[in-house]
Amino acid sequence: MLLIHCPYCEEDRSELEFRWAGEAHIARPENISAISDEEFAEYFFLRNNEKGLTYERWRHIHGCGRFFNAARDTVSDRFLTTYKAGMPKQLLPETGASEKTVETYEATEGDAR
Repeated sequence: MLLIHCPYCEEDRSELEFRWAGEAHIARPENISAISDEEFAEYFFLRNNEKGLTYERWRHIHGCGRFFNAARDTVSDRFLTTYKAGMPKQLLPETGASEKTVETYEATEGDAR
């Protein structure tokens, strides 16, 4: 089970209390009625879905009910930081966490056989 830190409740809680709400820090077009259908489809539907560090929106649905942002490593599924909605993207130093986590996981899997 994952523990996720809610920046509003100031607690680490079970992942079962939270829901993923998509990619964070997406800029809405200033005049959405003036953009083409293709531009709207790109804004509305297309997301990066990158391997490694990603910025996401989450909601603490079984707690305070508020949305917040999180930086998460998609390889290890580890939350690196969480911060309140409306704050700028929290840049993190390059740590190489994904590679280390994968090596540890593979070693653990090999030992379990």
